[in-house]
Amino acid sequence: MVVSVLEEMRIRSLGVIDDAVVELSPGFTAVTGETGAGKTMVVTSLGLLLGGRADAALVRIGARNAVVEGRIAVPEGSPAVVRAEEAGAELDEGALLVSRTVSAEGRSRAHLGGRGVPVGLLAELADDLVAVHGQSDQQGLLKLSRQRQALDRYAGYAVAKPLGTYAEAYKRLRAVTAELEEITTRARERAQEADMLRFGLEEIAAVEPRAGEDTELAEEAERLGHAEALASAAAVAHAALAGNPEDPEGVDAGTLVAGAQRALEAVRAHDPTLAALTDRIGEIGILLRDVAGELAGYADDLDADPLRLAAVEERRAALNALTRKYGENVAEVLAWAERSAARLTALEGDDERIGELTAERDALRAELGALAQELSEARAEAAERFAAAVTEELASLAMPHARVSFDIRQTEDPDGVEVNGRTVAYGPSGVDEVELLLAPHPGAPPRPIAKGASGGELSRVMLAVEVVFAGTDPVPTYLFDEVDAGVGGKAAVEIGRRLARLAKKAQVVVVTHLPQVAAFADRQLLVEKTSDGSVTRSGVKVLEGEDRVRELSRMLAGQEDSETARAHAEELLAAARADA
Repeated sequence: MVVSVLEEMRIRSLGVIDDAVVELSPGFTAVTGETGAGKTMVVTSLGLLLGGRADAALVRIGARNAVVEGRIAVPEGSPAVVRAEEAGAELDEGALLVSRTVSAEGRSRAHLGGRGVPVGLLAELADDLVAVHGQSDQQGLLKLSRQRQALDRYAGYAVAKPLGTYAEAYKRLRAVTAELEEITTRARERAQEADMLRFGLEEIAAVEPRAGEDTELAEEAERLGHAEALASAAAVAHAALAGNPEDPEGVDAGTLVAGAQRALEAVRAHDPTLAALTDRIGEIGILLRDVAGELAGYADDLDADPLRLAAVEERRAALNALTRKYGENVAEVLAWAERSAARLTALEGDDERIGELTAERDALRAELGALAQELSEARAEAAERFAAAVTEELASLAMPHARVSFDIRQTEDPDGVEVNGRTVAYGPSGVDEVELLLAPHPGAPPRPIAKGASGGELSRVMLAVEVVFAGTDPVPTYLFDEVDAGVGGKAAVEIGRRLARLAKKAQVVVVTHLPQVAAFADRQLLVEKTSDGSVTRSGVKVLEGEDRVRELSRMLAGQEDSETARAHAEELLAAARADA
């Protein structure tokens, strides 16, 4: 049962396509047309909808931007819907509306369910919705890393669980090793840093600065340096407020204020306002007496001792020597000392830390070895099943005697981890090098598919792999771009038959040049250019009846009206319907 269906795409100003709508069916849709007509733009458009890389060169000459819009029917509550709704997207009658715009300057915008979203979100949804395969994917299958990923994907939880645990341990080992190397390789620099910190701390400890001491000493030095002037000013001010004993006839502020208060006391009872003023004058008198007393005490306590001033300046010089090196003031010097003491403790603990890290590294390497062995065993078990399933599929693709197998091996490395008594190289995915081997016929030795498979055989191997995945880890829609390249004759018929069977479980869209494949499709779309070399809305149409026979005839013989080609086309269609 197909859980999601790509219903249609509208393509505007993309490559040779001016404005066209591609209507797709739930089953098997074949996209055909003359070479250069724009069939591959269907794949390119879907790639853009799925978060693929935008390229300004895709924009049709003369257009400001290219736009691709898609409608994907999705069941409520599916992972794709949940993720889309989290991003603020809304469903349109049970379908997700996806659009991608690429400007002529190369800028790209994406929308999902009416909401602007990051392009990366479309790529996330693609993992759950569509599998796209083209000739570049065939070349990708030649890479050992891709072959290992394919095996791991097939194995599922049996490999995913130990691989996840292994990856965490590997990440920790990398961190521990990096820290250990940093400590050991920078031992001399760290020793020099420790000596510098130790000297600074000893220098500060010898002075024993106190927080705020620099400010207090500055104030005291200022006072001691002007002691005589301060004492003289205090004496004059005291005499003005309280009088001078040597001049009993002199008038002072206290005497004047007292006289003013006595004058008012005699009449205050007659006016409340005047009484209030009398009280305020009394308060002034009290304040004057208090200030005069403090001035007298200040003058008596003022220390003009030059020895004390010298001691203060000497202490300030010692503090200034620290602030020149370790901070703007004593507070910053003390903060530097606190930080440096912690750093020195860390540096002096390097030997102990090296021992701890070395022990942890060795334990992690032993753990990685055990996990790598578990991972290798899980891969070996899955490889047997995977190879058998792909071999069985190849028999259905006109390769009845072909045999697929996996070579799972490790490389000796003295700096590696120990697995089964051997020290082997390791990486983020384990210790295994996984290589897919093909023996195309009896008696042929298994060889890497990069060396032992022709283009047509490689196409069929890739299709067989995808069909096996469809039974274990399916996606709703598969799109194949000329997966039948290099194939013809009976093999092409078998590919068409297998794609039709795959379409019973999922939506299948195939861009093909082979009539043997197109004949098996539930729906055939023709892409054709107009006289000016563009593909318009009328240039992508569903072929039915006589029109489909004519297109298959063209694909067979290059002659739509050839009676022989028409007969062959009708025969292909009849055979495909009978097989269904």
